Amino acid sequence: MPLTKRTFLITAFAAAASTTIATRAQAWPAKSIRMIVPLAPGATADIVARLFAEELGKVLGQTVVVDNKTGAGGTIATAEAARSPADGYTMVLVSQGTMVFNMGLYKAPGYDSLKDLTLVTATGGVSNVLIVHPDNPAKSVADLLAQARAKPGELTYSSGGVGTSHHMSGVLLEMRTGVKLQHVPYRATPAGIQAVANREVTMGLFNTPTVIGLTKGGKLKPLAVTSEKRSGLLPDVPTMIESGVKDYVVNTWMGFAVPAGVPEPVVGRLNTEINRIGQLPQVREKMLGQGIEMLPPEPPAAAQKLVRDDLALWLPIIKASGASAE
Repeated sequence: MPLTKRTFLITAFAAAASTTIATRAQAWPAKSIRMIVPLAPGATADIVARLFAEELGKVLGQTVVVDNKTGAGGTIATAEAARSPADGYTMVLVSQGTMVFNMGLYKAPGYDSLKDLTLVTATGGVSNVLIVHPDNPAKSVADLLAQARAKPGELTYSSGGVGTSHHMSGVLLEMRTGVKLQHVPYRATPAGIQAVANREVTMGLFNTPTVIGLTKGGKLKPLAVTSEKRSGLLPDVPTMIESGVKDYVVNTWMGFAVPAGVPEPVVGRLNTEINRIGQLPQVREKMLGQGIEMLPPEPPAAAQKLVRDDLALWLPIIKASGASAE
């Protein structure tokens, strides 16, 4: 076949394929969409998912069905989403835990968060707060670090388990300040928080919503929040950066992803609508009620950069900590 004719046929085929993809994207959605959620009904993540599913269904004109798949730190649900057809009819609620931490905690999570999934957008984040017992004389992070330096390896911090954001927050504190702490993991978050309140451990770094009641009740003393900016839930508490700990930010984000290969127009439409929903006053109010502060709307490219940057930051930290979920 002459080269010019072959080139023409290849170009025509590519153009036809591109037109077909664009046409399908324009027709999307033509049926209901499945939203996989890696936690049980009633959990915070499930409440968030159902809130967005309801609003998304209204604007897309199709039902968004929430499908709860629990177990293995979210790897079961996320892996199932990653294996689903890239047609825009399956999405999954993801988080920093499933997209970043699991890549370092599990030898075989069942998916690659960069190759197998596309993060459409990150919607909200939850900061941690550094807490101590009210009787602890420390009035600031600097005071607490002075205690740690005076007794290397003796000050303890609790968590809700190995590999949690509470645990990783403590590891990051060690790395950023050079202090040596002792990690005491508990089987669940409430037990880890209570350990601080009972003075079983010196400190903890727990999700702000889970401790705000105890801090306001005077049973725990907050020293700093781990977000880049002060939390609207604890506006009088400084950030770790304000407290003198450079480059210290832990803001556990959540968002929505689709299988890799979903047409860009579909990803773009989902990004636009989810971002718009996230800015609705009633949605922001409900999210804040769950302790989740909304993140600024960003395009899909920024969401992908967030995953890459977080992997570059956290995988070495997880490796250094020796944490494993196997």
